[in-house]
Amino acid sequence: MTGRRVENSTTPRVAILGAGAGGLCMAIALRRRGIDSFVIFEKTDGVGGTWRDNTYPGACCDAKSHLYSYSFELWPEWSQHFAAQPEILEYFEHCADVHGLRDHLRCNTEVTALTWEEETGEWIVDTRSGEHWRFDVVVSGLGQLNRPYVPDIEGLETFQGTTFHSARWDHTHDLTGRRVAVIGNAASGVQFIPQIAPKVARLHVYQRSANWILPRINPPYSERTKRLFREVPGVMRLYRAWLYASYESRFAMMRRDSRLGRLIERLAERYLESVIDDPELREALTPDFPAGCKRLLISSDYYPALTRDNVELVTTPIERIAPEGIVTADGVLRGVDTIIFGTGFDTTHFLAPLVVKGRNGRSLEEVWREGAEAYLGIAISGFPNLFMLYGPNTNLGHNSIIFMIECQVHYVMRLVDRMLEAGRSNLDVRAEVMARYNRELQRAMHQMVWESGCKSWYKNEFGKVTNNWPHTTVRYWARTRQPARGAFELRRVARPGDPAGRVQG
Repeated sequence: MTGRRVENSTTPRVAILGAGAGGLCMAIALRRRGIDSFVIFEKTDGVGGTWRDNTYPGACCDAKSHLYSYSFELWPEWSQHFAAQPEILEYFEHCADVHGLRDHLRCNTEVTALTWEEETGEWIVDTRSGEHWRFDVVVSGLGQLNRPYVPDIEGLETFQGTTFHSARWDHTHDLTGRRVAVIGNAASGVQFIPQIAPKVARLHVYQRSANWILPRINPPYSERTKRLFREVPGVMRLYRAWLYASYESRFAMMRRDSRLGRLIERLAERYLESVIDDPELREALTPDFPAGCKRLLISSDYYPALTRDNVELVTTPIERIAPEGIVTADGVLRGVDTIIFGTGFDTTHFLAPLVVKGRNGRSLEEVWREGAEAYLGIAISGFPNLFMLYGPNTNLGHNSIIFMIECQVHYVMRLVDRMLEAGRSNLDVRAEVMARYNRELQRAMHQMVWESGCKSWYKNEFGKVTNNWPHTTVRYWARTRQPARGAFELRRVARPGDPAGRVQG
């Protein structure tokens, strides 16, 4: 089976991987440009990406709703400042419907391999069901948070109870009256732990390291405010711009030894002291790294949950899992019948487990053996016409990732414009351009708080920060307005009777 082709047309056939925030944004941009020759491959049964996967109790966003949405599709109906998962999923369902994307969706279709065919200048896209598609362009909207990570703990396979990851929540398993262990206490854990604590008989929270936490102030939007947003969209747009500027001002916290970072620490410490009376528990919940080194969390009910009589915070490292529970390094066995992993995602192996082979059959796994890199987080030398959204070094610690995705989609569309102008062609970022860009990026990284000693999902196993952008989002916006002249090599794809070879890029 092949991607759609318009006979005698230079309109590129585009494969979009994933129907989350990135994939939908890319599809909408193509439709707005009048390009309908695209297919969205989605391995689940619908749109929404991580907001379809993560249905755990209390799931919500840490960026305010009016900023965690597309600039071209403002939504006046947000019920509160920080939207919960069902409402965010509803928003993305709305975007798919209003922009006519349903006919382009191939749900329950997982892409397993991408192979570049030099002779035809096409990507061969293989799916788990055995289909083979051909496309001129592939855009990955898989992002960084789509593969749940479960640590390899000795004895896990022997456990006789129920286990699941927070991103694959087992809603058929009633937690009422259960003895539950939660391994992990970061962004997901601080949201679902307060929700399940009142239901369970006993809850053991296994903490590897503490987190900096600020209270979540989350008032609802009044009907009057929502009506104003509906009737005067300019007010809503100004409000969104104010939110963006407010978040962007926090970038200073991402620098090493910043005054703002120290202020955040003092505020977080005061919040901790106001909720937790027990000095030993307070000490256990106080991080030993600078604010921002790991993701800053917001929650107003996590600390209170830990003070419940049926909840225990365990800071002793886990040694192994036994059939009846968890054994820590001090030899203590805590009997449980349910283990929930709140251990996040495999964030540094971008595009995995896809098998991706570019020019000369070179695998992306080989190219990235020391860590993922891309030019602007979007393009990889040796892999023409393959573009990424929310790729390496485009994550943020201070603002909305939707802004970054829109910048990336804009940039990819500028590249598509070049292809349309040149006829059927492919674009490959020059190796020296990509190498120079990443050297500059890693030099800037040394000034950032993420390299101040803590372990986090921002780094790979070699200690290299592969996930975060070390500058302001304004700077990223400026870099992605237009492809730099000479950054890409453009080659026309020969058809019978056409001259072959390279075109100036």
